[in-house]
Amino acid sequence: MDDIRGPVTNLPGIARERLGHTRLHNVDTAPRAVSAMMNPNASSIIDNHRVRGRTERIPVAGPWVTDLEVQYVAEAAANDWYDNAGQSVDRFETEFADYLGIDFAAAVPHCTSALHLAMLALDIGPGDEVIVPESTWVATAAPIDYVGATPVFADIDPTTWCLSPDSLEKCLSPRTKAIVTVDLYGGIPDMEAIAARAAGIPVIEDAAQAIGAFAQDRAAGTLGEIGTFSFHGTKTVTTGEGGMAVTSRSDLFERISRLRDHGRTPAGHRYFVTDELGFKYRMSSLQAAFGRAQLARIDELVGKKRQIFEWYEKRLGGVPGLRLNSRQDGVQNTFWMVTVVVDRSYGLSTRRLMELFDLQMVDTRPFLPPLSSLPAFSEYDTSTTAARHNRTAYDIASRAINLPSALRITEEQVDKVCDLLQIFLLSGKGPT
Repeated sequence: MDDIRGPVTNLPGIARERLGHTRLHNVDTAPRAVSAMMNPNASSIIDNHRVRGRTERIPVAGPWVTDLEVQYVAEAAANDWYDNAGQSVDRFETEFADYLGIDFAAAVPHCTSALHLAMLALDIGPGDEVIVPESTWVATAAPIDYVGATPVFADIDPTTWCLSPDSLEKCLSPRTKAIVTVDLYGGIPDMEAIAARAAGIPVIEDAAQAIGAFAQDRAAGTLGEIGTFSFHGTKTVTTGEGGMAVTSRSDLFERISRLRDHGRTPAGHRYFVTDELGFKYRMSSLQAAFGRAQLARIDELVGKKRQIFEWYEKRLGGVPGLRLNSRQDGVQNTFWMVTVVVDRSYGLSTRRLMELFDLQMVDTRPFLPPLSSLPAFSEYDTSTTAARHNRTAYDIASRAINLPSALRITEEQVDKVCDLLQIFLLSGKGPT
C-alpha cells in the first residue's frame, strides 16, 4: 500500500513522522460500496469535460456581489468626507453589533489585527502562554508571537474539528493567560465545556469563518470575552479585506479603540496627542460601505452557504467512508467551507486529491495543516510536544480537503465535483 502523505512538507521531525509515515489499512470495502452507489453517468464526466474544451475553473471560494454593494460604495465615495468623514465605518460598527446582539464593535483592516488587538487588550505578553487549536489558519496564532507570548497547541475534536475541551485541559498551566477558540469552517466548539475547563481564563473567539452561526441562540463571536471576524474576499461577508473585534466589556473596547488609532483617545484626537504608541488598524469608509451592503444581505448569503452544503450532503452524505461537516444539536453551522474527510481505505491523501481535482479544473484547499507542523513555529518547544500528542488534527489533515464552496457556485458545478470525487474514490488514484 502507498503511504498517506499530508499537505505539509519540511516539517519538524515528529510532525513529519505523524503526517508522512502513516500506513494504509488493508481495507477495500468502502471503494466497492461506492461503485454500487455511483451516478451511472459519472464515468463520462471527465471525457465530456475534455471534449467540450472548457477552461473555466470551479472556484473553491469567493463572494456574491450585487448592485447594492456598488451603490453603497458609490455613495460613500461621494459623501464620506469633511463633516461626514468616517460615517460609513461608524454605521457598519453599529449595525454589526446590533446583528450580533453585542455592545461594541471595532472595525479593523483584517482579522489578524483584531486578534492582535484582543491580545493586547488582555495584557498578554512575554512569559504568558496562549492555548490555540492545531487546526486553524496561521493568523490565529501569529499575534501570540507578536505580543511575545508562547503558543500552546491543543488537539481538535474529531467531530466538530474545533478545540477539544479534553485536550485544552491538558494544555492548561499556571502561565496560561488566554484561550483562543476557532469556529472552524463555520462550526462552533463546545463552548460550555471549554468555559468549565477555562475556569475564568479569558476566551478569545476567532469567528473569522463563522458569521451567521449560532450556538443556543447566541451568535458566533459573542461566546468569549472578545470575538474577532474576517471580511476577506473568501468569506461569507466580505469587504475585500477587513475585520471586526467585538465585545460586551467597555474596558476592553476602550483599549482596542485606542490601540487601533495610534494610541490616541477621543479627547486627544483633535490635538494629535498620542498617549502611547499604538497601531494604524482602522478600516476605510469604502470598505465599511461595502460591508454594510453585505450585512444587509446576511440572511441571503448565509442561506446560500447552507444550500451549497445541502447540495453536497444530498450527493455525498450516504457514500461509505466519507464524512462531511457535522451537524450539532443546538448549533446552526454556516458551512463556510464544505469539507470532506476520506477514509484511509481509499488510499487518497489530501495532496493527491487536490492534484486530481486540479487536473479537472476544480479548485480545492487542504484541511488546514496543524500549526505545530509549520516551520514558522518550529522554534517553540510546544510544537514538538503537540506533534507527538495531537493525533486527531494530524490524522484529519492527511486525508481531508475543502470542496468548492464559492457563493456563486451552481448546483450543476456541485454535481460535477461530486461525480469526480466518486470516480477518484473508485480508482484510488483517479483518471490518467
